[in-house]
Amino acid sequence: MLVRCRQMDGRQPRVLRAAFTLIEVLMCVTILALVMAGVIYGYAQTNRFAEWSSMSLAAQSYALQGLEQVRSAKWDLQANPKIDYLPAPSDGSTISYAPQSDYMDVPATGAPFTVTNCISLKRINPGSAPQLRQVTSVCYWKFPRTGQVYSNTVITYRAPDHQ
Repeated sequence: MLVRCRQMDGRQPRVLRAAFTLIEVLMCVTILALVMAGVIYGYAQTNRFAEWSSMSLAAQSYALQGLEQVRSAKWDLQANPKIDYLPAPSDGSTISYAPQSDYMDVPATGAPFTVTNCISLKRINPGSAPQLRQVTSVCYWKFPRTGQVYSNTVITYRAPDHQ
C-alpha cells in the first residue's frame, strides 16, 4: 500500500509505506478458518438432525400403521358365534404378537433402512364390563450415523365393535 502525503510548506511529498504484518495476516486467516469451520459444522448438524427427524417420523408412521391394523380387526361380541380376531388373555396379562420387519419409507440412496414393529394387547379390567383392551405398538429403528437404536411407541384403547 502506498500513501502520499502533501505538506503545505512547499517541500517534496513524503512517501509512506504501510502494510499488514505477517502476524495480522495469520490472525485474519485463523479467524476466517474458525468461522468457516463453525458454518460447516452447523450445516452438518442441521443435515444430521433433518435426517434423524425424517427417520423418526417414518417410524412413527409405521407404528401407527400397526396400530390401525389392530384397530381394524373384527371384534364383535353380538355376533353368533362371537368374533374376536385378536384375542387377549382373560387374566389381564399382556400378549405380544410376532414382530414385523419392513423397510422404512425414507428417501435415501444405498441400502434401505429396516424397521421392526412389535404389537401387544392387554386386557383392561378383566371380568368386568365394558371389555377394553390396551393396544401398544412399538417401532424400533436404528439411526445409521450413530448406530443407536430408537423406538417410537403408540398406545391406545380398543373396545368391541358392538357391546
